[in-house]
Amino acid sequence: MTSLDLALLYLVAAVLGVVVCRSLKLPPMLGYLAVGVVIGPNALAFAQDSASIKYLAEFGVVFLMFAIGLEFNLPKLRTMKTAVFGLGQAQVWLTVVGALVGNALLMAGLAWLGQAWDLRWQGALVLGAAMAMSSTAIVVKLMAERLELESPHGKLVMGVLLFQDLAVVLLLVMIPALNSSGGEMAEALAWAALKAAVLLGLLFYGGQKLMRWWLTLVARRKSDELFMLNLLLVTLGLAWLTEHAGLSLALGAFVAGMLIAETVFKHQVETDIRPFHDVLLGLFFITIGMKLDWRPLVDHWWLVILLTALPVLAKFALIAGLARLFRAPPGVALRTGLYLAQAGEFGFVLLTLGEQHRLVAAEWVSPVLASMVLSMLATPFIIMYSNRIVMKLSSSDWLMQSVALTTIAKKSIKTEAHVIICGYGRSGQNLARLLEGEAIPYIALDLDPDRVRQAAAAGQSVVFGDAAKVQSLMAAGLARASAVVVTYHDTPSALKILNLVQTHSPRVPVVVRTIDDSDLEKLKAAGATEVVPEAIEGSLMLASHALALVGVPMRRVIRITRDARDKRYGLLRGYFHGADDDTVDELDQARLASVTLPTASALAGHLLDDLALHAIGVAVVSLRRASGKAVALDTGAALAGGDTLVISGKPAALALAEARLLN
Repeated sequence: MTSLDLALLYLVAAVLGVVVCRSLKLPPMLGYLAVGVVIGPNALAFAQDSASIKYLAEFGVVFLMFAIGLEFNLPKLRTMKTAVFGLGQAQVWLTVVGALVGNALLMAGLAWLGQAWDLRWQGALVLGAAMAMSSTAIVVKLMAERLELESPHGKLVMGVLLFQDLAVVLLLVMIPALNSSGGEMAEALAWAALKAAVLLGLLFYGGQKLMRWWLTLVARRKSDELFMLNLLLVTLGLAWLTEHAGLSLALGAFVAGMLIAETVFKHQVETDIRPFHDVLLGLFFITIGMKLDWRPLVDHWWLVILLTALPVLAKFALIAGLARLFRAPPGVALRTGLYLAQAGEFGFVLLTLGEQHRLVAAEWVSPVLASMVLSMLATPFIIMYSNRIVMKLSSSDWLMQSVALTTIAKKSIKTEAHVIICGYGRSGQNLARLLEGEAIPYIALDLDPDRVRQAAAAGQSVVFGDAAKVQSLMAAGLARASAVVVTYHDTPSALKILNLVQTHSPRVPVVVRTIDDSDLEKLKAAGATEVVPEAIEGSLMLASHALALVGVPMRRVIRITRDARDKRYGLLRGYFHGADDDTVDELDQARLASVTLPTASALAGHLLDDLALHAIGVAVVSLRRASGKAVALDTGAALAGGDTLVISGKPAALALAEARLLN
């Protein structure tokens, strides 16, 4: 096959793999691995594991390490030092030591069974290091979807993952030196450590200032193309430097990421580098999948199952036990162990490196790869059922959750017609201040324990709880609430909350905050009363200031902005007029009115279209049954006695419509 043929084959395979995994709600990484197996030399043999593809795939590892380096900064490490350098460090090194002990036992067992498998201690160390890694991509994605990144176990999980990423840097230096013996190995390790220390010292001593100066100089040219070229030059240049120093490409890329992380360009760099990172890393995983030979797996299926089950159970027990030693509650410790029990993407990197230096025998590669892939496939299901598993293993966790729900209930038990605020970030706190100014009660649910503690100490009605769980919403008094407001922009979580509200208390209106209106129809269909996109509100404020600055009268600016909102938001088409309303200065402004049909209304059974309200200049904004359930206006539902209609129009038209509805 030509180079173009190979490139097209890899791209087609990658696209198909990612599409299938996205459809099954699995991480794309598993799709890359699967298509690598299918097109590889051990299956359909469409592609060979060529040297050119291998070298291209190495760039995937380079950009992966670069992205990890961007995440590291000294303030972040200081705030998480116990989880990172305590729990994380103990987990990695104890896993490696456990692998060495387990290797001795496994070899003895295989010899007793008459199997001619062999694995030296250097290979066992490589396998232990590979199995010590957990999947950052899978775990972080699942925790983000479950809103658990700021939970107690989420912070421990992130701390351990950070140290695993940091340990990879040391292991990438150490593994090549294991191919020597005795004094040569000690000399090789010492020499590699000295070179790494000198190189890193030079880079970090003056590298940060130089990087900041250089990127500032480039950014002043205001050329995206030039900035991207320099970004690639810095990353690959430092990778080349460390490789020629006898270390590894990945170490230089990691250093480049750390240097840029200390500059103001970090977030722009993360955005710019993402396409290279994702595509090249996908190629790397395809090449890993191509190494998997299914024939030894069939012959030694029992070994694959053993290599899958034992490391997962051992890592779970080890991490849960260590978390308890670091004073984590039983439930938190068990969840941390469950979330980190699988293998990870860096495990593939270390295993490949060990194979390249002939530390891991060829017959071990396929069973170990298969076991790692199986453990990663099992991760979404383990996390999905983690609550049930923890409940069965720890009675105290059930008690602690009950205490948390009781705390929420105690806060809300004396409140009625209150607002439940989901998320107490900046938007949630601003909303709470406005509600307090109007003497409207509220209760806020948030998953950041530090924020909850500080806000509660300040006397604000905030409790620790997950708004996407029915227990938390019911404890917060959902049945008695007047409204629910989702203040954070997370569509999957908002859809969960909408589903819970529609199931358990459909009469309660829900307002959802989003970044833009891309998910507007989806949220509306799920039952959102109103969706407020930040992009639209920002554009309206931008336009109003611009109009005022160019001389448009302020009265007209306010009217233009109000008309734009009227077209966008159904609930803001006018307003409810009251005796103390001092904003009415014109009789022709649209208003809102609520009209409740009599129980024995003559209109019962008629459709909205039969009323022909639009003919008199009145629009129906919303329709609710006597039970409080909202009715979609486009379903052709018939009216019933006790229904409440919110209508919009000018005063004269509203009076005529009200007379028609009631008489």
